[in-house]
Parts: sequence; C-alpha cells; structure tokens
Amino acid sequence: MQYGICLLSVIPCRKEASNTSEMVTQLLFGDHYSILETGEGWVKIKIAYDNYECWINVKQHTKITETTFNQLQKQPSVYSTELMQVISNKNTKTNFPISIGATLPLLKNKSSNFESFCFGFEGQTTVANQKKSAQDIISTAYLLINAPYLWGGKNPLGIDCSGFTQIVYKLNGYKLPRDAAQQVELGTALSFVEEAEAGDLAFFDNEEGNIVHVGILLSNEQIIHASGCVKIDKFDHYGIFSSDTKKYSHTLRVIKKML
Repeated sequence: MQYGICLLSVIPCRKEASNTSEMVTQLLFGDHYSILETGEGWVKIKIAYDNYECWINVKQHTKITETTFNQLQKQPSVYSTELMQVISNKNTKTNFPISIGATLPLLKNKSSNFESFCFGFEGQTTVANQKKSAQDIISTAYLLINAPYLWGGKNPLGIDCSGFTQIVYKLNGYKLPRDAAQQVELGTALSFVEEAEAGDLAFFDNEEGNIVHVGILLSNEQIIHASGCVKIDKFDHYGIFSSDTKKYSHTLRVIKKML
C-alpha cells in the first residue's frame, strides 16, 4: 500500500480520473490518504478521515511513508480554526493560505515537521475529538456565513451542504461522513420539530425519497445551511422556507440529534 498527503491549500477530488469529471469532495491541507489505484496521470485515493474514495491528479499528490501515515493516524489531529490563515513552508521560504478545517500534521511548538517537510503556523487551532457544546457548533457555523455554494466544496471559497456540516462538526470534536445520505445514518431521530435544539441536523429529501440536503438547526424555527451560499432560513415541520423566494425550498425528512 502507498500513501500520500495534501500539501496544497486545497485539492479537487474527482469521481473519475479526468479534469472534467465531477468534483465530489476536496482535500484540505494536511489531509492524508491511502492509494487504491493508479491511472494515467491520476491516483485513486481513500481519504483517511472519512474513508471517501475519489481521484486526484498525480501532480498534486505528495508521497509519504507508511510510518508517517501510521503516525498521523495515531496522533490526535490538530485543525486550523480560522476562516483563512497563512502557513509557511520553511524549506522553500514561501507562504500560502489554508482554510478552516485544514490539518496541521504532527504540530508541535507552532511547527509541523514530518519526513523532509517543515511548516510553520501561527494561527488558532483545536485538537480532534475534544467534544464541544452545541453553542460552539453554532459559533463555528456562523464563521462560514456567505460562503458560496460549490458542489463538492469544503472551504470558505466554495462549500456544499454536507461539506459544511462535516467541517463544522469536525472542528467541535464530532466525526461525520462526507455525504448527507451517509450523515443521516448517524444520531438519534426526533419525533417532533418542537423537540429540536440548536446543533441538531435536519435532513431533506426529494420526490424519490433520497436525502439531498442537510443543515444545522439554530433552533426549532431557524436553520443555517449551504444553498446558494451559507445562510440562515426559517424552518418548520414542512421544511426550509426560503427567505429569497418566499417559498419552501426543501422538504423535511428527519431531524437527528448528534450530540
């Protein structure tokens, strides 16, 4: 088995081995992965954090050893909690931006050192698996207000509905899978909207009954979600009432308590 790590601000991950293929997710700086398959100019990977499988361009792939991969798996990850921050490559003496939710591999004393790589980071961080409160989840969600919607996106310059919920929960000590249809399998279902509290996840389906959208409840009357951009809309037992169109935009399927 071979392994790799994302050492760019963000790497697009494709459904198939082509630059024109659908972007299904993104790697953020510090995300590590195993290699499942290689193609002409492409590698198929499994992202360690959520086991998501996708293709990345080999030009954006950085190899790491199995020893480093195992180190990254064992040591609690450290994440950047600032919307955007600068990281410095001490080897090349260059700086570049990383986004909220990026991982600082093996960070110690503001320095991320592994193999031949050395990065400096002065920003604010949090440690994985430090479970925080519902109010902390809401505070994190508010940081991404107005981030534009982008299918497959996971950063403030473009994010989709389940990427938004995954990143927000990740920064507060809770691991969610990548897609809304996977996230809905977790948590405890609530029987009534009136039982919903801040931090709960609401899931929405289409006419075929497929889960197609997810958002974070601010209360049993408001939701923050990525649709056009990350925004706040009214919410009730029917679903989401769009402040833009003055119509229901999403049909409620279930509310899940994750905390």
